[in-house]
Amino acid sequence: MNALFPFHATTRDIIVHVAVTFLPEQSEPDRGRWFWAYHIRIENQGDQPVQLLTRHWIITDGRGVQHMVDGDGVVGEQPVVQPGKSYDYVSGCPLNTPTGSMKGSYRMIGVGGETFDVAIPHFALIAPAVAE
Repeated sequence: MNALFPFHATTRDIIVHVAVTFLPEQSEPDRGRWFWAYHIRIENQGDQPVQLLTRHWIITDGRGVQHMVDGDGVVGEQPVVQPGKSYDYVSGCPLNTPTGSMKGSYRMIGVGGETFDVAIPHFALIAPAVAE
């Protein structure tokens, strides 16, 4: 796979790769706020184009509290991913705990109008330890 993206999930011929980075400059631990950026690459290894319609995220904080996030597209787009091509985007996630995790799915549509869900791999959100 790709060393730049440590997390992967494959559904049909669609591979979702994820890399995550803690952003200390956007975090305020003394105010109970930690922030991560995640980079997603959606790779189409099939022989037909697919379009990403919606996203469904399950975000779990360090206390085990889950938050669901649903919406159209990603970062304001509903990209079409051609066969042999990929689509990349970067977004962010704030938490009120220094650890947590994310997972989810994308709803895709194929050329024949069939919709199907593509898994987003589970990945951890872990802030580096801060000396007291």
